[in-house]
Amino acid sequence: QVQLVESGGGLVQAGGSLRLSCAASGRTLGTYAAGWFRQAPGKEREFVAAISWNGGSTYHADSVKGRFTISRDNAKKMVYLQMNSLKPDDTAVYYCAADWGHRGGVVMAEYEYDYWGQGTQVTVSS
Repeated sequence: QVQLVESGGGLVQAGGSLRLSCAASGRTLGTYAAGWFRQAPGKEREFVAAISWNGGSTYHADSVKGRFTISRDNAKKMVYLQMNSLKPDDTAVYYCAADWGHRGGVVMAEYEYDYWGQGTQVTVSS
């Protein structure tokens, strides 16, 4: 089994920045495609960003493009989400996910992911 643990969430003013981290542990042999999703109160969970197994490809949702950047460090089994110019609409619980063994491009569909973290709360005040 693989465990994913997110960290780095918190309360920030509009225009501020946060960096989310996602650490993989457990049976982590091999590599994985990774993604970030978020769920705001009363809304469906939505895709935020994805990165291929080697970091060669990334994709960001239009709503965060130019403000958020996904990256990874495979040696550390870490995936990151740098969030700049935060807006109140970015308030949500952010989840990281892993599609273990996927060595293709980015993965954007929730159902493709095998493992999920417990989520970290991001609150942006106006």
